[in-house]
Amino acid sequence: MSLFALHSLEAGYGPIRVVHGLSLAVDSGQVVALVGRNGAGKTTTLKAAMGIARVLSGSVRYRDADITSWPSFRRARAGLGYVPEDRRIFPELTVHENLETGRRPGAKGPWTFARIFQLMPWLHEIEKRRGGFLSGGEQQMLAIARTLMGNPQLLLLDEPTEGLAPQFVRLIGDLLAELKREGIAVLLAEQNLAFINRLADRVFVLESGELRLQGTAAEMAAAPQVKTLLAL
Repeated sequence: MSLFALHSLEAGYGPIRVVHGLSLAVDSGQVVALVGRNGAGKTTTLKAAMGIARVLSGSVRYRDADITSWPSFRRARAGLGYVPEDRRIFPELTVHENLETGRRPGAKGPWTFARIFQLMPWLHEIEKRRGGFLSGGEQQMLAIARTLMGNPQLLLLDEPTEGLAPQFVRLIGDLLAELKREGIAVLLAEQNLAFINRLADRVFVLESGELRLQGTAAEMAAAPQVKTLLAL
């Protein structure tokens, strides 16, 4: 039994289908990457997993329960954490206050202020700075840290390295490697193949909402079709 799975997922917005018949599974401590050009269906897949995009057919399962009809807040309470592409931090709140918004009172788990600041000590140094005054890389790290405050078992990450300086790409890679070691599952939408090759256990290549290729990170890195699909 996988921690999380999509079965023959058809998803989109209103009557419009964006994702067509996608099936995948993510186990604890595993990173699964969705790769594809803009518009390939990566973001819609993550939103369907979180209950934001509409599931037209197929199913979403978590811990062997069918959660297809669950609202987003119930999925979050059950252990799914979502970091959207646009981060959506609160610009008028401080770093500390942004982290506080992600905390679930009464939820048990290892992710506390102390744990966050242990892994990201520089975040502690800017704890009182408002979110709107952070760099793009700092905002992305804050968005991930805020989601971790909810102690998720599955982290849904949408394009976390897009437009970031190399130092933040490395920091995010280090953080995800630590999450893997701690048994947290990650479903990742990403375009950076070098970043994916470092972390991913399996890679699913999408085009126009359909699965074109899948395999290990090494297999996909060696497949010329992947670079063609990504127009690299």
